[in-house]
Amino acid sequence: MEGFFKLLAEVWEEGLLGIGLTEILISISIVAVAFILRAFVVSRVFQWVESLADKTETEVDDVVFESLRKPVGFIPITLALYLVSIYLPLAGSLGTFIENLVKASLAFTIFSVFSNAVSPLFSILSKSTILTAAMTMWLERAIRVLVWVIGFAIILDIFGIQIGPIVAGLGLFSVAVALGAQDLFKNLISGILIIAENRFQPGDRIEVEGHLHGMVDKIGFRSTVIRLFNTSPMIIPNKDLSDVKVINHGEMYHRRIDWKINLVYSTTLDQLKEICTKIETFLSDYKDLVVNEKQESFAKTVAFNSSSIDVQILCFTNPCNFTEFSTIKEDLVYEIMNIVRSSGSEFAFPSRSIYVESGGSDGIMDENDLPATAIIKEESKEK
Repeated sequence: MEGFFKLLAEVWEEGLLGIGLTEILISISIVAVAFILRAFVVSRVFQWVESLADKTETEVDDVVFESLRKPVGFIPITLALYLVSIYLPLAGSLGTFIENLVKASLAFTIFSVFSNAVSPLFSILSKSTILTAAMTMWLERAIRVLVWVIGFAIILDIFGIQIGPIVAGLGLFSVAVALGAQDLFKNLISGILIIAENRFQPGDRIEVEGHLHGMVDKIGFRSTVIRLFNTSPMIIPNKDLSDVKVINHGEMYHRRIDWKINLVYSTTLDQLKEICTKIETFLSDYKDLVVNEKQESFAKTVAFNSSSIDVQILCFTNPCNFTEFSTIKEDLVYEIMNIVRSSGSEFAFPSRSIYVESGGSDGIMDENDLPATAIIKEESKEK
């Protein structure tokens, strides 16, 4: 049995790559404690610190703590790797690898802080008028990509991997990709132009006459998502939106109501004046209509139509959703109907008269033939 225990002691002491099992178990315990400490720091300590930050008026501390939440969790693990590298009798290439691994972990933690700080920082900038929502989204993504490109370049350099040949290879690869992905770059450049020119933003209602009409959901690198009024998304390449005439209803100052109502020809002059005056009074008093400084609201008699006298009504509302706009128009319709009929007039509808005459036996019309005259009127209501 002495030989067996001696053999067991040799295996225990030699362990793996000359590292005893005691050192290995202690190293595993250090890493396990680091993971437990990480969970405690993230769940307990940060909740307490954030509760203190919420009591302050400034948003800077909120941004700092939000950016540090995940990266701080890497610090106990990095520290554990450092302690293991010191504790274990590592030498040669393995010792160098563990040392580089600790350095890479520190670099990853630092750049995680920078990457996570981008989103809260731009959430503050988005509240200002300097950057639009789409521009904020694009800059946020671009800066985050740039941060990680620099971070991974440093990590590769730590492990002794030359960056120069990789960059040169990527340059040749990008030329080959550019030749085969021209549409992709066209859409990317078109997306940049759409955002730079501020043609529209997420949430705007846009229209391409005869093709689409909906709400802008998202402006991506390659395509834009338009949410149609039936709630289905339409994905459109950016180049197709940069080369067409786009009506941006989201940038309008007012919504316009421009109607023509048709009154019968039996309407007197006094009745016309009364109708126009009462409608203009209603337009000026109605709370949901607004004053347009560039064009005043009115109700005017404008034309003699073939079967009616036309009155034009022009007024404006603030930009509002379709339901509110329809409610305003409904109130206006009811009031106009009430004004017209209370004034003694009536609405006209398109009509056409056909006169058919039959003469005497000699083909000449005389007074005896008058009863034979037929008057036929065809009337059709306006749709």
